[in-house]
Amino acid sequence: MYKIDFNQPCHVYFIGIGGISMSGLAEILLEEGFRISGSDIKPSPLTESLEKNNASIFYGQKASNLSGDIDVVVYTSAIHEDNPEFTAMKERKIPSLTRAELLGQMMQNYKVPVAVSGTHGKTTTTSMISEILLEAELDPTLSIGGILKEIGGNIRIGKSEYFVTEACEYTNSFLSFFPKIGIILNIEEDHLDFFKDIQDIRNSFHRFAALLPEDGTLIISGDIENYREITDGLPCTVITYGSSPDNDYYYTDIRYDRLARPTFRLNRKNGKSETFSLMVPGEHNVHNAMASIILADLLGIESGTIQKAFLEFSGTDRRYELKGEKDGISIIDDYAHHPTEITATLKAASHYPHRSLWCIFQPHTYSRTKAFLPAFAKALSLADHVVLADIYPARETDDLGISSKNLQEEILRLGTDCTYLPTFEEIEKFLLKNCINGDLLITMGAGDVVKIGENLLQK
Repeated sequence: MYKIDFNQPCHVYFIGIGGISMSGLAEILLEEGFRISGSDIKPSPLTESLEKNNASIFYGQKASNLSGDIDVVVYTSAIHEDNPEFTAMKERKIPSLTRAELLGQMMQNYKVPVAVSGTHGKTTTTSMISEILLEAELDPTLSIGGILKEIGGNIRIGKSEYFVTEACEYTNSFLSFFPKIGIILNIEEDHLDFFKDIQDIRNSFHRFAALLPEDGTLIISGDIENYREITDGLPCTVITYGSSPDNDYYYTDIRYDRLARPTFRLNRKNGKSETFSLMVPGEHNVHNAMASIILADLLGIESGTIQKAFLEFSGTDRRYELKGEKDGISIIDDYAHHPTEITATLKAASHYPHRSLWCIFQPHTYSRTKAFLPAFAKALSLADHVVLADIYPARETDDLGISSKNLQEEILRLGTDCTYLPTFEEIEKFLLKNCINGDLLITMGAGDVVKIGENLLQK
């Protein structure tokens, strides 16, 4: 594997530099004095920001872009071997790194690298941790999978020994990391276009946990089924949290305000209990907050600082984000694209004052929709009315014989009102006609479904 020497900055080319993670890594390297170039399909606020910092960016991916004195090319799992730049890289024998390998090498430059993993909740938990470290004035370097308002983006470059990043299991990318503190929030079936089954996924998380050194710490949810299968034999310290008093940290006495934001009692095994309040809704965020609190305890951060950070954290973009109100209808957007995430979001919404709950769902990838069809239907049935858009294919080209019409049939079979309309324009017209004052409307999915709510607010 090519090894970057951070004491001797070189020329790094990013294929797909406009991605939220890739752009962040490019920004860190620019700060370290590296020469950065790359390509993407079209301009975006992220690419424009990089260009302002002297990155050279090509729009459109062509073999001719890889000319000159490029020392190493960085690419993601979304890049296929028939990509013209990837092909040119191979033909010219330019050294390469995956995004995860580059991120792993960066982590080795810090004394306390923290990696936040799990099927769900990575972005929110990483953001909570970021808020706490900033409030504690620890000057961390942060790499977040979403836009955090506090830092005005997804990357913050600090000067301290602390580095915090998300750690995604897809294509086993987090196995290229070098964490000192690891967090596992949950483990469920997902990314079945890569993993064989849940046991394959659990094995991947076990290998991630095994990366931690003897003087490292794993923070893991004790609510994960048979979590000891993940932790057995690890040389590091293991700290558990969850809903049961059997854990090192557990919660009790949850109550919600009128906006579904929880206050809960955190209980530590040493007998110390404290009450914390969150500005983000739902019981799932109590779990995210507990993982963040344990990390803060490890770093010696006072509880008052933690609570102040929680009160300042109102969420990241596309995570239960209140977009606005139109004719008395509250419009929220959420990134949920897995049945468990949908369930958590809709349960949180049940605490929010509303007349009827509308969920406008855009399924994400054919493989995920087919694998979890009954589970999607059950989760979405927590809404009063469901409106389905066409499946967002992302990286996939084979529809596997599945469509949103199949999901509609499953939802109707469960007795929940469900409408399927292929285009956003049709959905917007339908909602303008059927939503009324006092309703709560949630656009949901990892694609571009957010545009529906934003368009409604402009009409």
